[in-house]
Amino acid sequence: MSDSRGRFVWYDLLTSDPKAAEAFYTNVVGWTAEPWGPPEAAYTMIANGDGPVGGIGEVGKDSASVAGPPNWLAYIGTPDVDATVEQARSLGAELLVGPMDIPTIGRFAVMADPQGAVFAPFTSAGTSEGMPEMNPKAPGVFAWHELHTTAPDAAWTFYEALFGWVQTGAFEMGGTWGTYRMYGCEADKPLGGIMITPPERPVSAWTYYIAVEDLDSALDRVKANGGQVVFGPQEVPGGDRVANCVDPQGAAFALTQRAPAPA
Repeated sequence: MSDSRGRFVWYDLLTSDPKAAEAFYTNVVGWTAEPWGPPEAAYTMIANGDGPVGGIGEVGKDSASVAGPPNWLAYIGTPDVDATVEQARSLGAELLVGPMDIPTIGRFAVMADPQGAVFAPFTSAGTSEGMPEMNPKAPGVFAWHELHTTAPDAAWTFYEALFGWVQTGAFEMGGTWGTYRMYGCEADKPLGGIMITPPERPVSAWTYYIAVEDLDSALDRVKANGGQVVFGPQEVPGGDRVANCVDPQGAAFALTQRAPAPA
């Protein structure tokens, strides 16, 4: 695995009904799923055609899971979780879980940034498999990582210091929306964006975009399988098409269809 500092390396869905969530996402996204670890862990690994992308577990079931509503949690690479936790706390973040080890896999913590958005710094044990750098255009990968926050400038300063992200671009959204700031580990490889949270939902939170081949068909599957489409579909700068959704247990996620490659 290449240097993973600042890269999103894994995604967990923490949900109130793991079996129902598994059925929903395998039908909507096309992931495959299989149990992982001891039976008492009740953890299911999800994969696209290239390999594992994350897992599904029960929210609040054990000490590694934060109690609360169903949600997606992303793990962000760092060379030293403990040092990252201390740095994040000095910058105003709150430690929610850990740091703690996952045998043979790595060490992680769960934190809330100074505005309240939850994320998980992660250090690989160096022996884990299934966490390569993903092709962001392949179906079933998490292709975009968007932070909606009550304080975009402060949030950017926090994550820039913590993970070494660089700004890869920005554009004005107009009205009260302000600037949409794109970031990544490298100037030519954006990972996502940071924007002000909508006034009707003044809560800081991460939203993760899953790539699909055909957005309209995927949205039909969302609705047919008990989920909701809450925004979109719409085209965004660059030509991608996106939509924000909620799964049947209430976890927010988004879907994206990448723009066709130039002829």
